[in-house]
Amino acid sequence: MSLFSELKRRNVFRVGIAYLVTAWLVAQVAELALDSFGAPDWVMKTLIFLMAIGLPFALLFAWAFEMTPDGIKRERDVDRSRSITQQTGRKLNFAIIGTLVVALAISIGTHRWMPGGSEPVQTTSKETSTDKSIAVLPFVNMSDDPSNEYFSDGISEELLNVLVKIEGLRVASRTSSFSFKDKDISIPEIATALNVGHVLEGSVRKAGDTVRVTAQLIDVRTDSHLWSETYDRKLEDIFVIQDEISAHIVDALKVALGAGEVVQTADRPTDDLAAYEDYLRGRHFWSRRGEDNIRKAIELFERATETDPGFARAWSSLAAAHTTLPTYAQTESAETHRRLARQYAEKALSLDATLADAHAVLGDMARVEHDWGQAESHYRRAIQLEPNNSTGYLWYAEHLGSVGRLAHSLDNAAKAVELDPFNAGANSVAGYAYAVNGDMENAAKLTRAAIDLGHPWAIYDLVFLHIDAGNIDIAEQIVNTEIAPASEFEREAFALNFEALRNPNAAERYLDWIRNNMPEDPWAYALESIRFGRVEQGLDALAELPIVGNDWMDFWLPFAAPLRRHPAFAELLQRFGLVDYWDEYGWPEFCSRDGEQITCR
Repeated sequence: MSLFSELKRRNVFRVGIAYLVTAWLVAQVAELALDSFGAPDWVMKTLIFLMAIGLPFALLFAWAFEMTPDGIKRERDVDRSRSITQQTGRKLNFAIIGTLVVALAISIGTHRWMPGGSEPVQTTSKETSTDKSIAVLPFVNMSDDPSNEYFSDGISEELLNVLVKIEGLRVASRTSSFSFKDKDISIPEIATALNVGHVLEGSVRKAGDTVRVTAQLIDVRTDSHLWSETYDRKLEDIFVIQDEISAHIVDALKVALGAGEVVQTADRPTDDLAAYEDYLRGRHFWSRRGEDNIRKAIELFERATETDPGFARAWSSLAAAHTTLPTYAQTESAETHRRLARQYAEKALSLDATLADAHAVLGDMARVEHDWGQAESHYRRAIQLEPNNSTGYLWYAEHLGSVGRLAHSLDNAAKAVELDPFNAGANSVAGYAYAVNGDMENAAKLTRAAIDLGHPWAIYDLVFLHIDAGNIDIAEQIVNTEIAPASEFEREAFALNFEALRNPNAAERYLDWIRNNMPEDPWAYALESIRFGRVEQGLDALAELPIVGNDWMDFWLPFAAPLRRHPAFAELLQRFGLVDYWDEYGWPEFCSRDGEQITCR
């Protein structure tokens, strides 16, 4: 009898499988139990190590011993005619299946919940510590007037602004924390979704010129309250209340976690309560995105700056709102809003040079204008000022993707998603970052997450990601079922596109249609020409483009490889200022320079 046959007869293979399945089940149960008791990481690691050591002993036991009607005996002492190894094997099969079912049930039951029915791709290590981390949930409006909701949201946001300045403390971004607003979800579930160890929650009751604020700091791992307090104050003392609450939180965190000191305390943003209320209302609408909400936010921010022209944060928020509006209102002049965004961001920084969002806005303006070095400077400054602010990482990732520094782009996009996992824009940019790095599977998953989280144009990105991956049928299905083009223009464009994708002879008709029907968008004609292998046509179109206003990120996608290898591509790089930028900040993965010779792949 062969060794393989003998191993099979003695149920060694079945014992090995049963051991591994049981070890998996034990590991899952242990993880749940140890987390509940706040056990240190070494306990789980030790358990896994011991189970790994036990596997060879289990296999040796199965080889040397056999189960008999009289109990366990050495295999060599068992009469083969009385062996019951077959019956034992069948019992092991049932045991394996049963244990596997239980393990799978626990795995599915404990799977992390994500709003919107979509789970963003894990872009960072799951080993990220939750010990020094916190999420500030939106405080509940307990006032009789529902319109005071902006005020309770504002309290939460101001406290978050203080906490992000604590050295060594990771703070979940506002967008993700506020995604749980008005949802019946337990604190442990929220903490798991946001990957934090502590949660700050509370309520606000505003009546006339008085306000009551209740706050409590929860240690999620022990399900205990580290600190709680109720404050009754006159409304004009709202900043004092914020200072008191944040000071108590910092003290509690320092005791419990050994958290660092506040690097920079939050300055009183304004002394004018009316301006402050308009600002809070504006932040309330701006955070909700959408064209109507952003327009309302702009109106309120403008009123706040008129009431208090020295209100730096209102100017910064006004700049950010003008930056984002063209994304949601395509009829708007992007150039007009860029001009206003730059004006207001510069005004904000003249009042307070430490506003990270204002630096990020100026970085975005510089990126659009292809002033790559200036963009780099502003993005780095924004991240330096507020390392817990996802916006800086998000826009910096877009910049790095545009200039071809793809690995760095992915790192920053991943950081943005880590800080703000329920931010539609962060997931969208991370999806694109994966795409330019050649990982279309994760690119599609993150883009789908962005769609589920409400990104207005991510569905179109998903279509072209599938096209670039060769999934033509999937792309067409998405168009027909999820976009369902309402206009004759869109229907004709998609129909010609898919016809060309399936029949190369039809490509020229599709490109002619773009040129004739979209003369205001030569960028689209250039990109689609390159996508269909008409590189010379694409280069001719690109030569006519203005330097300002186009996103270079598309040129690093896989479909643009023939363009990058074309000799004329080096001239294009010079024209758009990328060579000078790379000489200063480092050359990307796709391109290199040998003297005056520039080559790309």
